[in-house]
Amino acid sequence: MADLPAEPQPSSGYWFPPDEPETASTVELLNELRRYRSSNTRMRSRVGDDMDMGEKDLLALRALLEAQAEGRVLRQRDLARMLDIRPASASALVDRLVRDGHAERMPHPEDRRSIAVVPTRHGDEEVRATLADMHERMFAIARALSPQEREVVTGFLRRLNHDAAGEGER
Repeated sequence: MADLPAEPQPSSGYWFPPDEPETASTVELLNELRRYRSSNTRMRSRVGDDMDMGEKDLLALRALLEAQAEGRVLRQRDLARMLDIRPASASALVDRLVRDGHAERMPHPEDRRSIAVVPTRHGDEEVRATLADMHERMFAIARALSPQEREVVTGFLRRLNHDAAGEGER
């Protein structure tokens, strides 16, 4: 395992009040979350470059693979809604996935008037080959936490996600 970067210097508290007793640890936590988001963005860009795909294309392929693993089938309009893009953009996105062999269109199994978009074996294999090492490292880091630590981190992230999705109190 590679060495962790040196501990960052404490934040000035630019965004957060500097005089609260627990602010330093709170600010440090939020700064690490911000750094993770930046690192994750850079990683997704590298993955996109490796697979010669844009970010929305990667997100769409991930959604297709997740749906397949759950026994669900997505339509193009489902992808448009999930990715918050226009139907025409979703059509172009699916065209690219199909052209590059990552997905295919087929009759929807439950609604013969609809067209389903499903991932191909090639799409699944390419995602697994590209992301396997990163996912193994992430899993190892999460597994190294105690059950109590995982519970705390999971609850923290769940509340942040809930809030970021606009579902928090206003």
